[in-house]
Order: sequence, then structure tokens, then C-alpha cells
Amino acid sequence: MELSAPLAVPAGPRSSWAALRRLGPYLRPVRLPVGAAAAATLGALLCGLAVPLVTQRIVDGPLSTGDAGAAVRPILLVAALGAAEAALFYARRKLIARPTALVESRMRADLLAHLLRLPVAFHDRWPSGQLLSRAVGDLVVLRKFLAFAALFLVVNSVTVLVGLGVLFLIDPWLALVGLAGAAPLLLVSYFYETRYKVAARATQDEGGHLATLVEETMLGIRVVRAYGQGRGRLAVFRAQAERLRTAELRVVRIMAALSTALLVLPELGIAGQLGLGAVGVANSTLSLGDLVAAVTVSTYLRWPTECIGWALAETSTAAAACDRYWEVRDTPPGLTDPARPRPPVRPARGHLRLEHVEFRYPGAGRPVLRDVSLELRPGETVALVGATGSGKTTLAALVPRLADVTAGRVTVDGVDVRELRLADLRAVVGCAFDDPLLSSLTVRENVTLGAPEATDDAVWEALRVAGAADFVAALGPDGLAVRVGEQGMSLSGGQRQRIALARAIVGRPALLVLDDPLSALDLHTEAEVERALRRVLRRSTALVVAHRPNTARMADRVVLLEDGRITARGTHRELLAASAAYRALMAVDPRPAGETHDDGVVVR
Repeated sequence: MELSAPLAVPAGPRSSWAALRRLGPYLRPVRLPVGAAAAATLGALLCGLAVPLVTQRIVDGPLSTGDAGAAVRPILLVAALGAAEAALFYARRKLIARPTALVESRMRADLLAHLLRLPVAFHDRWPSGQLLSRAVGDLVVLRKFLAFAALFLVVNSVTVLVGLGVLFLIDPWLALVGLAGAAPLLLVSYFYETRYKVAARATQDEGGHLATLVEETMLGIRVVRAYGQGRGRLAVFRAQAERLRTAELRVVRIMAALSTALLVLPELGIAGQLGLGAVGVANSTLSLGDLVAAVTVSTYLRWPTECIGWALAETSTAAAACDRYWEVRDTPPGLTDPARPRPPVRPARGHLRLEHVEFRYPGAGRPVLRDVSLELRPGETVALVGATGSGKTTLAALVPRLADVTAGRVTVDGVDVRELRLADLRAVVGCAFDDPLLSSLTVRENVTLGAPEATDDAVWEALRVAGAADFVAALGPDGLAVRVGEQGMSLSGGQRQRIALARAIVGRPALLVLDDPLSALDLHTEAEVERALRRVLRRSTALVVAHRPNTARMADRVVLLEDGRITARGTHRELLAASAAYRALMAVDPRPAGETHDDGVVVR
């Protein structure tokens, strides 16, 4: 476990406004409620903007004439405008909440669906914490942007334009003075927005790194404690948290400078209006009501103006989040269904052929597999044996099409696997890997992952075949309903592997791909599962990646893979006799079974 190197994520483009424009397909279905929310917001702001005009009438009318009775109706109108403003803001919240939450959920579902289609190599390259931060944190940012910042950016811009129009109607000179104070905000906002955009992206990336670090530490907590690396891991966490804090403080400093400008410049404009207006009132070229109305409108426009600056900053954050989202979504899926899929053979026989197969990882200098040809007849079990790095797991992954060959072809029942729908292929092929990963679900849900329609009787039968029925029954009155904990860590390694084996066979697939299915079993359990496997293998075709003599001995034939090529074929006994490389891998004496060493040890 890495304790010092900083976590990396593939670099993507800096945030761009184009990424936000790509939200169009998600917004079109909810455009009516979003438009209604925008209209309600604009109506509320215009109600507030009308109050200074009513105030002008009160000052120049009842207040100047001393007619208190004439002020009642304008005052009631102000109260009505205030009530309408509050009601319209309430309507905005009600109208905007559901559609933006719907956009968020659809984007999250589409992201997960895309992640499930991406090749395994992509997931090997991308830290899971970065993917998690995009699926959760970044989409929350986008939802809040759509519900608040985007709405107010548009509505407040309209409000400011209308407010300026009102100011010009009241007095053009006062409007120009107010505009002179507000105009520099455009330059200031652009200056800080470009810096905020970069800082916001850096903060989101650092947050993803920290999420990855926490996840890896929690998942590897046993290793961390076993090696006494708690302090070292904490030091790495503190260093990463400090990088995140530095990035966040940079965002705060930029926002503080922007907020200061947004507060000071409009105030200078209002001060200029008061000075010019005072001269006008003194010279009787401007009424007191006009001055009060102009200053009140300018004061009212302070919040929309400040809000525009805040919304621009939030837009930068949303653009960065959107870029991070599309970085993943734009990755082309490695494996897709063919445009014109062929129907699978019914009933499936499990006849597997590999014809001159080559496989090369993207960017690799040499292929992992070279000119591999192999046939598994229906009902036959073939063990695949080889040293670490010889290509065994890669070859096994080609059968359920977890990866595609770069040359040659793989067929099941005579049909190229690339011509079958993935769902049809994987209904025929059952898999159990050497890393028996389980989800934090019930035993039943883990076993029926690939066969959700399986009955409880079928699940128990699969568990019995895998040698797992007894310990599952001991978990509780209804062992199938017991949750196994995150990654199945509440179970032993052997128990996890037996549940993974049950998962592979519960759907009674015609073809089994088993990657060292006995690796995590003790000798007693291995013997039990071996006996059960023999029953299963009699009714299925099976390709078994083997590391133990007992596993290879179960096979009808054994294939030796060396440096990506098949170098020997035969039964377990034949290869023991003929291949020194095979004997070295199996660590078995070449003499026939039952022959006794000088020290009395019997070779099986």
C-alpha cells in the first residue's frame, strides 16, 4: 500500500463554458417548470423594483402636500408588492426543486451506466475516489447551480437592465452616475472569474484525491494495522488535506476580493448620486421624490448586482464540475453490443474455441497472448496453468468478453463472442475469479447477482455445491437474508470464495470460467469443494485457471501457458512426465503417483 506518493488522476481539460451547454438534453424535459421558476423569480424582483416608484409618488405627493390620507393607498400598495414578492419567491423554490433533482438523478444514473460499460483498464487507471466525487459531489454542485446560480444569473441580469431603465426614466444624469459606479464590475468580475475557474477545478480535483485516499485506507485497514502504518497513513492524509485546504483558501481569497469590489463600487455610485441629487434638489432642478426613488432603486440593485458576481463564481465552479463529469462520460466504452447481434445457440452447449488469439493492452509494446488456439468440447474441463504474468487471467477474461481480442477470435457454440449481445453471452458463461469480491448485500443478493430470477431452492443448491450451505445456514434463521458487510469482510476468505463460486453456478451456465477457485480454501474445505466441483464440472464445460495440483488433476486436459503461448497440452499425469516446466509450477516429483521417497513420503 502506497504511503507517500500523491494520488493521481488522468489530467483533463480546464473547465469550459461549452461543458455547461451540453446539459441541454437533460434540461429540455424540465424546461417548463424551470421557465416557470424563472418567471416567478423575475416577477418577485420586479415587485421589489416597483417599490421605489411608489415611494417617489408618496414623497412628491402626500408628503409634500401634508395630505396623510392620500398616503394610505400607496402604502397598502407597497405592502401588496411585498406580499407578492414573498409569494413569488416561495413559488420559485417549489417549482425549481423537483426538476433540478430530476436532472441530477438522471445524470448520475447515466454516469453509472457508462462506468459499467467502460473497460476494466479504465477502472485500473482511475482512482475510485475520483469517480465517486464526480458521481456525488460534482453533481450536487450542478444541481445547486441549476436551482440557484443559473436562475439568478439570468433573472438578475434582466432585473439590473430594467432597473437601469427605471433610473433613466427618473433622471438620466443620476442613472449615468450610478452606471459609472457599476460598470467596472464587469471588468472586475471577468478578472476574478478567470482565476476562480482554475482554483475551483483544483479544489474539486484535490477533494477527489482525498476521497480516494480515505477509501483506500478504510478498505485496507487490516493491512495498515498489521504493518503498523497508522501514523504513516495519517501523515499522507494530513499532507493531502493540507493540499485541499490550500486550494480552498485560494478560492476564498479570490471570492473575498470579488465580494469587496462588488460592495465598494456600487456604494461609490450611490454616493455620487446623493451628491449630484443634493445639488439638483437645492437648485430645484430635481424633486426630492426623484432623488429618493433613484437612490432607492440603486440600493435595491445592489443585491442583484452582487448576486451576478456570486453567480458568475458559482458558474465557474459548475463549469469545472461539468467538465469533470464529461471527462468520464466522453471516455468511449470499450465493449458494446454489436449493431446486428446474432442470437445465441439454444440450448447452449458450451463449445468454446480460441482461434489464433492475440491480445495486446493499449499502448503495450508486445502482446500478452500470441497465437493461442484452444478448443473445449461440450462437457470438457480444461485447466490453464502458467507462471505469474504468463497471460492466464487475460485469456480467461476473453471468454466472457471482459476484453476483446486484438487478433483471432473466440467463439461459443460456433458464434464469435463479439457478435453476441453481452447479456446473452454472460447468460451462457459463469465466472468466479481469484479475488472473490462481494457487495455489502445479503447472501442471496450476492449469489443471484447474475441470475436475479433464481429461486431460494436454486440458491441453496448452488451453496451446497460450493460447500457453503452449512456456514450460511449458521449465520442466522434465514441465512440468505444476512448481510455480509462491505466487500464481504465479515466472512473468511474461504467463505467469500465459496459464495463467489455459488454465484458462478447458480444460473446453471453451459460454460464456466473459474480463476483458481480453490486458492483461499483450507485443506479440509478444499476437499469438500473439490468433490462438489466434480459434480458441477460433469454437466458444464469449464476453463479453470489452476495453481494447485489438485485443481489441475480434476481437469480432463491441462494446457501450459508460457510467455503468452501454449507450450504443452495433455493430462495432468502426462505433463508431469513430459514437462519440466509443468513439474516446476506444480512443485511435484515426476515419479508416478504412489511411489515412495526414501524418507517414506508418498507422492500423490
